[in-house]
Amino acid sequence: MLKEVKAVLARSSDTALQDALGAVALFMLLIAGLHLPGLV
Repeated sequence: MLKEVKAVLARSSDTALQDALGAVALFMLLIAGLHLPGLV
């Protein structure tokens, strides 16, 4: 499994950072959306 992950990262190293940033942005939107009812 670790070899497969390394191979995938080697093939898509250009977009791995963008994918990680996108995942962080989605997670932040989820957290913000869950906190909105408490702020209103």
